[in-house]
Amino acid sequence: MGVEFHRQVPLDNYIVDFYCHELMLAIEIDGNSHDYFEVQVNDLLRQETLEKSGVSFIRFNDNDVKKNMNQVMYVLQLKIEELQSLG
Repeated sequence: MGVEFHRQVPLDNYIVDFYCHELMLAIEIDGNSHDYFEVQVNDLLRQETLEKSGVSFIRFNDNDVKKNMNQVMYVLQLKIEELQSLG
């Protein structure tokens, strides 16, 4: 896709699943543990905190990554193109 992502990157007081420094884009993969309300609240707080520092987020469900990778890649490509056109 023309950009590089790193796994388990520390940002502020958090760690994101994947991060592209060039685009300031974080990818989060949400598994079953994210079905719990408390986890969702913490995810939202973390995302809002990092977005205030200019980080963009895209979230995918773990099952989609495992079973529908083509769609995940398509959505990710659109997000990358969007951010590249802004920068």
